[in-house]
Amino acid sequence: MPYAADRIMPTSNSIVTYLDNLKNKQYQIPTFQREVVWEKDNVKKLWDSIYKFYPIGSILIWKTTTTLQNHRMIGGHIITDDIPLAEYNYILDGQQRTVSLLTSLYGGEIKGKEHFDPTLYIDLTISELDDDNDEQKYKERFLFWEDIEDRNGEVKRNIPRKKRFNEGLIIELRNVKENYNEVEKVLYEKGHHYDHPHLANLRKIKNVLDNYRVSFIELRGIEISEVCEIFERINQEGKPLDIFDIVVAKTFRPSQDGGKGFYLRELIEKFREETGGNFAIEIDDLTYLQMLTVMIMRVFKDSGIYNITETNLNKIRAEQIENIWDDAQKAFLKTFDFFDNHLHIRGPRLIPYRYFYMSISSYFFQNTDPDYDLLKRYFWYYSFHSDELLRNTTHLLNHIRWLEKARNGEKVSFEPLVLNKDDLRKTTYSSKRRFSRVILSLYSNHQPRDWKHKDRIVISDTYYLLTDKPNLHHIFPINYFDEISAHNKQNIDSLMNIAFLPQITNLEIRDKGPLHYLLEYDYDNFEQVLKAHCIPLDIITWARQRKMPNDAYDQFVDKRVDLICDIVRHKLKGFDCKIIDTSLDTTF
Repeated sequence: MPYAADRIMPTSNSIVTYLDNLKNKQYQIPTFQREVVWEKDNVKKLWDSIYKFYPIGSILIWKTTTTLQNHRMIGGHIITDDIPLAEYNYILDGQQRTVSLLTSLYGGEIKGKEHFDPTLYIDLTISELDDDNDEQKYKERFLFWEDIEDRNGEVKRNIPRKKRFNEGLIIELRNVKENYNEVEKVLYEKGHHYDHPHLANLRKIKNVLDNYRVSFIELRGIEISEVCEIFERINQEGKPLDIFDIVVAKTFRPSQDGGKGFYLRELIEKFREETGGNFAIEIDDLTYLQMLTVMIMRVFKDSGIYNITETNLNKIRAEQIENIWDDAQKAFLKTFDFFDNHLHIRGPRLIPYRYFYMSISSYFFQNTDPDYDLLKRYFWYYSFHSDELLRNTTHLLNHIRWLEKARNGEKVSFEPLVLNKDDLRKTTYSSKRRFSRVILSLYSNHQPRDWKHKDRIVISDTYYLLTDKPNLHHIFPINYFDEISAHNKQNIDSLMNIAFLPQITNLEIRDKGPLHYLLEYDYDNFEQVLKAHCIPLDIITWARQRKMPNDAYDQFVDKRVDLICDIVRHKLKGFDCKIIDTSLDTTF
């Protein structure tokens, strides 16, 4: 392994040398680099910084033997061939600056600006003397043809510039690079002596092109996982580099000579489009890749892929994905169907652990006789367990092996579930907290119905649109709680005090106390509706009696905690369930 000093090496080149090397196909730009957002003013600012010899940031180059899918053309210029190389120079960070420099010096094409000429000109009459007093001077010094062309006098603001262009005082940057002597000769012939400010400005821009050095950081002998980390820390131009992007680029195979191409991103996008639904569309690229990885591990035992970490994902080959793709799609569909139609969890934002996608899709992969009853118990057991037994990849591999035994007909069992009542009491809503999602998943599983229109399942109105601020209804409203808080100590925002209702029903209730608003809905078997919300019936009994205990809220929270514990016990169907209450230090 090279020494650290050899692995990350700062270097530099003149602008002209860098761009010439780019045109000579010595650099490649991987396809995971995002589309360039090319703006005229930003290009002028970039050149203004260069003109003043200000730093413009380093270009990150990854020198490697790894073959990635590349952009064949940028800014209208072909920069790469499909010829394998002994070593590639990938531009990982700096595409935006590179395209801006390349097209402003050599012209080209800008996507989305098909009729625009990006060639940059410089006005030699703009003096440096006032630069410190006018930050907008760069807009006058650096020009595009649309800033110069007067259309035979129609564009009056451009008439003076067009005149200076005709006099050789506004010139292409490229001409300074390639025809400096001729440009200088024209100025001499028009009577400008050597010390004239216009000639001084010409020599200044020539000096800039010859001597301004673009800084590079070259990475050599570095694995992809570390490259991603370095990129994330220093990139200036948008989204951090993702291992999915690397795998897409590595596994890309163009269609040529009758051979079948391969493009993983297109495969996944097509699956999303054809499948539809919250799970297929909202699950991120990395999760799809990791689901594929656990299936590859099942089929290709000698692949050297032993986990879903970045180091292992880097080993995936296109032919492995092609081999399993048809069965993988079926496993994806069964996984999403399990969450959606068996557990009634509408969308990925409520799934407690993202590793469930990997373990459950692995179970469904090439499985013609899945045991849904076992899978349900598996899901609820690990969702509710206080010890968070699916929070890392080591846990995940144990889960995959456990489910593999189950599908092979071997006897499997659970250790006693440890469920802490105090966790239920104290959990408030957060889309990022595992136990919050668990409780909401349980509510979703019971397909709660609207309190007013009792044949209406509210899950379609709330869970599909669940965000960081979902439509939550406090069963004991916050303002009402202020009146009874002297006798009640539990957190008003506990999920034990939450029900999901359509917005219109929630607005009708507003801050009414439960004694009042519950009676408005107490018809057409309202008790069954409350059960669908996992709400203990004591509260409707109090409402019918028109009287509640002073500590009604605390009692309600504890009763709902007990009810949820009973529901979890039922879902595990006889497996041991160890209920603890750390607030009381008791075990049930």
